[in-house]
Amino acid sequence: MTHSHYDAEAHLPPHHNPLPELVEEERTREPSAEDFTRVQSSEEFVHLRKSFRSFAFPMTAVFLVWYFAYVLLSTYAESFMSTKVLGNLNLGLLLGLAQFASTFLITWLYVRHANKSLDPVAAKLRGELEGEI
Repeated sequence: MTHSHYDAEAHLPPHHNPLPELVEEERTREPSAEDFTRVQSSEEFVHLRKSFRSFAFPMTAVFLVWYFAYVLLSTYAESFMSTKVLGNLNLGLLLGLAQFASTFLITWLYVRHANKSLDPVAAKLRGELEGEI
């Protein structure tokens, strides 16, 4: 019994590489500690930090309250959580599924907020630090 080796890439050119070259972006200059200090005290950075915190902190608090409310209801309100809603679906199951839905909703809201309010300012500040602007 002979084994033949099939080369799935034999038809490709000799120097074919299916993955893109991983090359670090060249910086025009390396930022100094003074550059970081200057940017950190700039009005744009203060606005960036405030914009991030004004979204992240309240959203985190709301989600944690919602999460712990679910855990506490599951532990101490068994009769409430086992209330039938439709057929064998009860409130506990629906609220548990809502945990997943709220996680995806919060992620989507954050991505939308970051794309609109955070990323443009962060990219501008990074460009200034690296000498691109």
